Parts: sequence; C-alpha cells; structure tokens
Amino acid sequence: MDPRAARFLEKLADPDRSRLTEGTVALVLAHPDDETIALGSQLPRIADLTVVVVTDGAPRDGQDARAHGFVGPADYAETRRKELLCALALAGVEPGQVIRYGIPDQEAVLHLSDIVGRLAELLARFDLVVTHAYEGGHPDHDAVAFAVAAACRLIAEEGAVAPAILEAPFYHAHRDGWGIQTFCDIPAGGDPGVDLELRPAERRLKRWMMDAHVTQRRVLALFSDSVERVRAAPDHDFERPANGGALLYERFGWGITGEIWSRSVREARAAFFGAPA
Repeated sequence: MDPRAARFLEKLADPDRSRLTEGTVALVLAHPDDETIALGSQLPRIADLTVVVVTDGAPRDGQDARAHGFVGPADYAETRRKELLCALALAGVEPGQVIRYGIPDQEAVLHLSDIVGRLAELLARFDLVVTHAYEGGHPDHDAVAFAVAAACRLIAEEGAVAPAILEAPFYHAHRDGWGIQTFCDIPAGGDPGVDLELRPAERRLKRWMMDAHVTQRRVLALFSDSVERVRAAPDHDFERPANGGALLYERFGWGITGEIWSRSVREARAAFFGAPA
C-alpha cells in the first residue's frame, strides 16, 4: 500500500477524530450526493480538500427531471447543483473548493477520454484522491473509478508523483439483491480498509447532508448514516466488467452494457497509452 494511503487510513480511524492534515485531498465522484454517501461525515476533518463532481446528476432523457416535477434536465441539474453546495456547506466546504465537470448523468462512460484528460491535469497537484470503488453498480461510478486510475497512470508516466488512490463502496449486484456500502470483492491479501462507525455528531451531520439533497431522499434512504468505508484501491482490471460481470446497471435500460463498457475502456486506454502489443 502507498504510505500516503496507509497514513490517511490510520488517521481516519483515529478514535480522537483528529484533523486530517496528510497532504492535499481530492474527492472525485460521479454525482451530487455521492460526496455525502462516500465520506460526508468526515469532510470537516480534511484540512486541504477539493471536491470534484463529474456529472450534473440530470439524465438527458428527462425521466428523472419529470419525476421530480421539473420541466427538463437543465432545471433539474441546477437544483442538484444547489443541493450539492448546501450539503457541502454543512460540512464546512466552500463553493471555491468544488469543481463540476457537467457531464450528463448516465453518460460518463461515453466521455472517458475527456474525463481522464481533465483529471490528469488536475490531480497532479494532489497527494491523495478518494473515489468510487469499481463495483458494477452505476456506470458513472465505474467510469469515474477508471478515469481516476488512468489519470494517475498518466501523471506517473510523465515523471510526476501521482496521488495515492482510495475508494469507497456504494452499491453492487448481490445474490440477495443489492449490496449496499460494502466492497464487492476483497482481493486475496488485499487491504479490507477502514470501517468507520460514526458517532452521534457524525451521524447527525451525515443525515443533515442527506436531507440537503431533497430530490434524492428516496435513493439516499437506501444508505446507512452509521458507517463509512474506505480502502486503498487495488489494481483493478477495468477492461473486465466489475463484480464478475454481474452488473446492476444492465437492469435499468440506461443503454450501457458490459460489452459497451469494455470497448469504451479499451478505446480510452488506446487514446492515452497506445494499443496493447
């Protein structure tokens, strides 16, 4: 494990909940509200934090917008932006610490090269990056996990020191339905990471942040406000669909399949690293 990741995880689990001053930290996630699920209760502890949200949270087919009473995706995206800033403000994160890429929700897989390029330029100045686990739950989550890993590889190949990557679980297909906030795989000899049991004040903050995402309350009700999990990211094989090919997102008619995923990753890798020999 990268020593920077090890120090961060050790400090994160500190029972004294001391300030996390171990370098510059980027929280790179797919959607407004993912910041709350991943590590919301601990954000006030991070001394030097930047939050990057890759999509605008508004699918372009308009179904989600209409379901929440909006005229179209633009109005819905603007509301989700405001919810994001409100939730982060509760954790002491200022608007100037937030970067939004505005990729359409459910379409990050189709913009992998763009996301990788932007992250490679940004992440070169960070020591740590916290992102999504590669788990086959939402294609945007997996796209961001891949993009972070590819961006860090680019930084390293250009002779700079890439940030250490940590990841948080969201959801994946499970034999009993959905696996929520648990890692779908722990490689042999891999680090299980930190299971952070939240204290009353931390739970209150996480609940307040969840409540700030008014349009997402139904989805956020699936998630616990009592635990957050983070581990050092293993070396994922992104060309293979996650979770042994059991892809939750194939069930929802979003137009992204395991085949499309693998092809998109190969194309993005070829664009930056050349075709494999």
